[in-house]
Order: sequence, then C-alpha cells, then structure tokens
Amino acid sequence: MDVFTLQKSLLFIVFIGIGLLLKYKFNGSAELNGVKKIILNLALPATIFIALMGIQVKIDLLILPVLALFLNIILFFIFPYILPALGIKKGSPKYRTAQLLIPSLAPGLSCFPFILEFLGENYLAKAAMADLGNKIFVLLILYVVAMRFYYALNKKNNRSNKTKIKELLIALVSEPVNLFIGAALLLVCFGINMKTLPFVIGESMQRLSLMMTPLVLLYIGLAVNIKKEQFFQIFGMLSLRAGFAVFFAAMIIAIIGLNSANDILLLLVFSLSSCSFWPFAHIAAVETLEKEDVITSKRTFNADFAIGLLALSFPFSVLVILGVLSSGTVFTSVSTILVLGAVLSIPGIAYIGYNYVSKIALKGNKSVKTAYNLPIEEGS
Repeated sequence: MDVFTLQKSLLFIVFIGIGLLLKYKFNGSAELNGVKKIILNLALPATIFIALMGIQVKIDLLILPVLALFLNIILFFIFPYILPALGIKKGSPKYRTAQLLIPSLAPGLSCFPFILEFLGENYLAKAAMADLGNKIFVLLILYVVAMRFYYALNKKNNRSNKTKIKELLIALVSEPVNLFIGAALLLVCFGINMKTLPFVIGESMQRLSLMMTPLVLLYIGLAVNIKKEQFFQIFGMLSLRAGFAVFFAAMIIAIIGLNSANDILLLLVFSLSSCSFWPFAHIAAVETLEKEDVITSKRTFNADFAIGLLALSFPFSVLVILGVLSSGTVFTSVSTILVLGAVLSIPGIAYIGYNYVSKIALKGNKSVKTAYNLPIEEGS
C-alpha cells in the first residue's frame, strides 16, 4: 500500500473519529436523522447524478442490478437457518427484524464514498446501476415481507391489496435517489451530459456532491451506539453476513471470469455494504400500525435490536471496505478473496460455538438443580 492510499484511509478514520466526538453535541435521534436525510436526499442523489451523467449506457451494465438482487435474495433465504444458531429464537421479533435487515444493502452510505475516492466516478456510476437491483429489493420486496409479517400476526387488519400496491409505488417514486437516477439515465439517452447542462443545475449538483464523503463519515461516527449485551451477537451475525457476501463475490468472479482489478474490487466492496435503513423504515411503519399497549414479545419487530444492528453494521462494513480498497490489488484473485471470506466468518462461527456450549451448560445446570430439588434462577 502506497503512502497516499494510507493517508487517504487515515483521513477517513479521522472523520469517523470526529463524528464520535460530536455525538455528545447531538440531542436525541431527531438531529441525527437530519444528517441522514441530508445525505440520502441531497448529497447522495447529486453524486450519483453526476456519476451517471458521465457514463455510456451499455447493455452489459444491466447485469449489475441483477447481481445485486441475486445477492439480496441469497442472504434472505440463507440467514433464517443461521439465526437460531446465533441465539435468536425462530419466530421472535428479533428473528423477524434480522430477516428484514440482514439481506439489505446500503451502498450509498457505506461504500459509494470510498468507491468514488479509490476507483473513480466511472465505477461509482456502475455501483449506482447495481444499486437499482438492491433498491427494488429493499423498497419493494422487503416492504411486502414486513407487511406480511404484520398481517400474519394481526389477522383482523383488512387493508386491500390495491392500497398496499399504491403505497409501494408512492415509496418508489418519492425516493430522491431513484428520481435522480431516472433523470440522469433519461438525459444520457438523449445525449445530454454535465457540460451541456445549464450552469446553475450543473454547479448545484457539483457543490451538493462535495458534501457526501465527509457527511457520511461523520454520520457513521455519530450513529455508533451499541448495547454491551447485544454487541457480540450482532458482531457475529455481521461477520457471517460479510463472509457469505465475500464468498458470493468470489463465485461470481469465477463464473464470469472477471480480469479487471477494479471490476473485481467494485463487486467485492459493493457486496460488503452495510445493512440498509430502509427495512428500519418499514419496521417503523409497522410499529405505527400496532397498538401502544402491545407487549414487546408480541410485536412484529424489535426496533431497539434493529437500531443496534444498523449502528454496528456501518462501522463494521466501512472498516472492512477501507481495508480491502487500501490493500491495492491484494484482494483481486479468487484465492485471496476466499481467504478473506473465511477470516471474516471466524467471529460468527466462534459465537455460534460459544452459544452452543452455553446452552449445554445451562441445560446441565437446570438438570442438576432439578435432581436435588434446588431452585432455578429466573431467566436461566
């Protein structure tokens, strides 16, 4: 790794550190949500718009959103079998929450700034194209899944399918990122680029785009807030998620036969994106439908667990992505990528082992106490 790349990585970490220091100046989640909304509704759409305006539309780029959607689907169907091994009871609010969050990707916050800095605008445009597939999954499919969970637990709700579809379409059309992507692709099809745009529009986009990287890094530092008892469970979950994502990238690279180092790095770091905020938005929407007196264990989702998962997911993904990009071409062969996937999976496998041993010890403790008519502590 050269000195310039090292300095760039350290600069990113410094901004995250500044965010950690500033979090004591932020009073409540409302102010933090304000920063997130500036990123998602202004800085990120402007950055993607600029990147897409400079790309040549090619049919072969349509494979990118398909691959992203394929990764979403694989994670969605694999993790329900893994969650019980991590100590999350099947059918519980935490289980449904993890089902929604784990397969989602948030490349806009966790990897787009670094793709721009390390790989350039052309690859950011490719990443934005890939994110279209992910957007379909997190905005449309996961919303349907969230509502199905809710309706399954609340049989009396009688909202029509027409109403549900209408709400989904409104969510897709009202999302600024989708609007900017659609506008950029339409302009490119008509041969319009950044140079031919009116000065006011082009300059506005450029200045908004400059905010993205520092704001994202500051936001990551501000958002970190994990409960100690949840840390190891969530960390193990995220490490297995990252391991599966890396194995997925290695499989695609081997099947397609990618040779370009930057294309390989793009596929790898995009797969390592953190969990998305959109499933949490679906969770919040479901919570508004549930009565306030519903006890936690009977709710559809566990919002506190979702917040903890999101808060740890961002720094985890960012550090891994920075490590991969800062390593130059180290992780551009299938063999080294497989090694990376195995290393990332170790904490999750270790936590599963610990959880299994703890259950055996707990059962043994209960059986001994029952045999000698001793009281068993509550919660054991």
